[in-house]
Amino acid sequence: MNVLSLQPFFGGSHQQFHEGWIKHSEHNWTTIQLPARHWKWRMRHAAIHFAEEVKQRTQAGQHWDIIVATDMMNVAELRGLTPSLRDLPIVLYFHENQFAYPDRFARERDQHFAFTNFVSAVAADQIWFNSALNRDSMFTGLKEQANHWPDFVPCKAVESLSTKAQVQHPGLEVPSFDWPEIEYVRAERIQNGNPLHLIWAARWEHDKNPADLLVALRRLREKGIPFRLSVIGEQFRNVPSEFDVIRREFDEQIQRWGFQSDRESYWQALCDADVFVSTASHEFFGLAAAEAISAGLFPLLPDRLAYPELLSSSSQRSGANYLYGQSAEQLADALEVLHHNRDLLMSTDLGECFRGRFSWTIRVNEMDARLQSVASHANKAN
Repeated sequence: MNVLSLQPFFGGSHQQFHEGWIKHSEHNWTTIQLPARHWKWRMRHAAIHFAEEVKQRTQAGQHWDIIVATDMMNVAELRGLTPSLRDLPIVLYFHENQFAYPDRFARERDQHFAFTNFVSAVAADQIWFNSALNRDSMFTGLKEQANHWPDFVPCKAVESLSTKAQVQHPGLEVPSFDWPEIEYVRAERIQNGNPLHLIWAARWEHDKNPADLLVALRRLREKGIPFRLSVIGEQFRNVPSEFDVIRREFDEQIQRWGFQSDRESYWQALCDADVFVSTASHEFFGLAAAEAISAGLFPLLPDRLAYPELLSSSSQRSGANYLYGQSAEQLADALEVLHHNRDLLMSTDLGECFRGRFSWTIRVNEMDARLQSVASHANKAN
């Protein structure tokens, strides 16, 4: 089957998801993309740009059976601007949604982008979400916003979305490391009483809540609990000030700092650590957490967002054992417990479970089959 993939914001997790899927897919993919910058402009102009690209490609003889687009695409505009695509089924994948995306600044929210998400979902044949949290937050936000629309509220269109929505978790490109050996070395390190190696891996932005990380680290220091620390992730122009403070105050404990130059270095950083820590106040899925758990780390995650969902199929122990609560103080307390009770770090097969659950070699089978089903159903309808 020939698939046309339209990527208005091709970078970060969007690019990682796309490349992982097509690498393992049995289908034939054509990708048209735009750089991952100016997201508001992407949502406004991408359909016009892609319409011209599609016109040139169809005139050159290319054809497709189905389209996969992401949430920054205005699907309704795309259908209107590209007559050659109007009869093709479209699957719209939501990495995030503008009804629930956080705004750092206290100001009136621009609801036009959320409405674009809504109209695109109406125009698509199926809408896929990377988590139930993402799906539910969009539907909740949509219904709340609809209460403020002045008149002619499209209630049937709002209600219809649930019938074509489904959750499709992203896959992970897990490297072919010797995982039993890595886990053996980690176990030896932990059992020998070495300071636990904590790793925090996320975008260096305010919604990942570095302030709570700083508070938790200071609390550990006050308690006299030794630790080693790696803080990694992508950095942008405006980096929260907490990172400079952490670097200054905990320089002796730091093992790795900043962006890892390639995926191998990133996965090696995970393998060298013992405990993965998240303080995020916003995530729609939690890709870094899923990767860290797949690398065999013990996760300590806030009891919010998609983290309970992510841990829902964990084995041997309840997923709740990896959730520390809501506050930085609770995170520090949970780390203190692990410091004094090393056996807790050893009694889990969570890494093996996640490598089986989220590896692209597993996820691609369901996603390819679902995509084929959408295309087949559309052909029968036509």
